[in-house]
Amino acid sequence: MSMFAKTDNVEQQIQKVDNEAISSIIDKSMTITGEISFKGKARIDGVIIGNIKGEHLILSESGKIEGDITVSSFNCYGTLQGNIKADILTARKDCSIQGKLEAGSLTVEPGAALQGEIKASAESLKQVTDKQPATEKPAPKATK
Repeated sequence: MSMFAKTDNVEQQIQKVDNEAISSIIDKSMTITGEISFKGKARIDGVIIGNIKGEHLILSESGKIEGDITVSSFNCYGTLQGNIKADILTARKDCSIQGKLEAGSLTVEPGAALQGEIKASAESLKQVTDKQPATEKPAPKATK
């Protein structure tokens, strides 16, 4: 179920990311505490306690993150407690996300659990505010 309309360009980006090889894997037997920064595509099967910045991130069913994420694309199957900023965010069935979400494109599958604030992209917000009628007139300016 898609919450915000996808454009052909977004679908092409998703397809490109899906076809890219995973360059880094955090195994499910690993727990990492600290900041993580990466390029390419990474998959987390273990536990991360700390903030993550990178390009394309996959949080698997066994993966858990306690921290904020800033990435180009985020594919969530696991559990996240923290804020997300992503161009493309996909919340998969049975995932759990608690925190503030900011995404240009958001897809939520049935069965995903989201708790927190969801913010549409600036372009989507502009479209919504342009359609709403003005409710208040500005106060007249005082002149001397």
